[in-house]
Amino acid sequence: MAHFERNVLWNPAWSALDGWAERPPDAIEHFHRSIPGFAESALVPAPAIADQVGVAHVLVKHEVERLGLPSFKVVGASWAVSVAIAGHIGRVPFPTFDALAEAAGALRASIVLSTATDGNHGRAVAYLARRLGLNSRIFVPADMAEARVDAIRGEGAEVEVVAGSYDDAVRRSAESAERDRPDGRHELLVSDTSWPGYTRIPEAVAAGYSTIFAETRRQLAAALGSDASIDLALVPVGVGAFASAAVRSLASGSCSVVTAEPEAADCLWQSLAARERVTVPGPHESTMAGLNCGEVSLVAWPALQRGVRAATRVSDLEVAAAVRDLAALGVATSESGAAGLAGLRRLRLDSRAGSLLRPRSTLVLFDTEGVTDPAGYEAVLAGSSTARGRTEEGSGHVAGR
Repeated sequence: MAHFERNVLWNPAWSALDGWAERPPDAIEHFHRSIPGFAESALVPAPAIADQVGVAHVLVKHEVERLGLPSFKVVGASWAVSVAIAGHIGRVPFPTFDALAEAAGALRASIVLSTATDGNHGRAVAYLARRLGLNSRIFVPADMAEARVDAIRGEGAEVEVVAGSYDDAVRRSAESAERDRPDGRHELLVSDTSWPGYTRIPEAVAAGYSTIFAETRRQLAAALGSDASIDLALVPVGVGAFASAAVRSLASGSCSVVTAEPEAADCLWQSLAARERVTVPGPHESTMAGLNCGEVSLVAWPALQRGVRAATRVSDLEVAAAVRDLAALGVATSESGAAGLAGLRRLRLDSRAGSLLRPRSTLVLFDTEGVTDPAGYEAVLAGSSTARGRTEEGSGHVAGR
């Protein structure tokens, strides 16, 4: 087997999933559209990439901005905060953001929103807490870039730096949420990953992402005609929440979902190969820092195991090249955001990919963020190497959990 084919795994548990694709609940998108300033992200045609891979259409769903934040994370986090606060007071999720804000106003003295993050999910939770008049506490790994820490603090959050990895920060946030705070307030945990006994909120995060896929379908129909459909979706993978949402919203007999993750943090790839969740020990030091996860989320795993057609794992050099190529098309993104394009190129080199990359196929690359570290981005465009870490140039532009 050629070397590149060792980095494409055809999922042995995949099924055609006829009827899997779910119509997202109208209530979720209605809630998102009630948030002041909420708007659709762009779906950008990429004909040069389509020509390169021999398909009819490639489009990039570019999450350059959501509610003033440079990633898609606030779409899932906002719905999850609604579910978490509703559950805390014993009611159903709020139909609008104004209704959520009214309820949150009565809880300012009693709750603090908390989560663990390696970037954008934590910033999104902190942002929502600020808009709702709540306090927030965000747990981050010790090697997180200072620019990302500063962005979270800029939302008014208390940041606790945890010695160790992202996975260590997750464990610390869970432990903290179970303890009484000295000020008497309760830490309401809004995590996008899950573990035994903690599944409802991560499920809400993934459900919130359904709005992105509903947008994509509408935009595709507007661009290519009402009968247009997605044949192949390329999505990045960290803990798998976004990818599991893609499976639920898109995967069917006619649409395949293919994932991309770092070679050194290939927890989904390894799990699919083993047919069970596998932990990939760290350190995870890819420049795709937001994808540097050692374990697939418990609630994401069932959908991923059945619904992912193939998994790819990509190198830092490949994603840096993808960042530059997307920039040439007017799409400014990070290494994590460009992972889907790098994965597509891995897939194209695989001898078995012809069934997915047909001359009439329409592909969508889900690019999960804009540029969060301008200096690092310029270094990538110039061809400079980047490294993860709080003092390394280029370490701040990630998809971020």
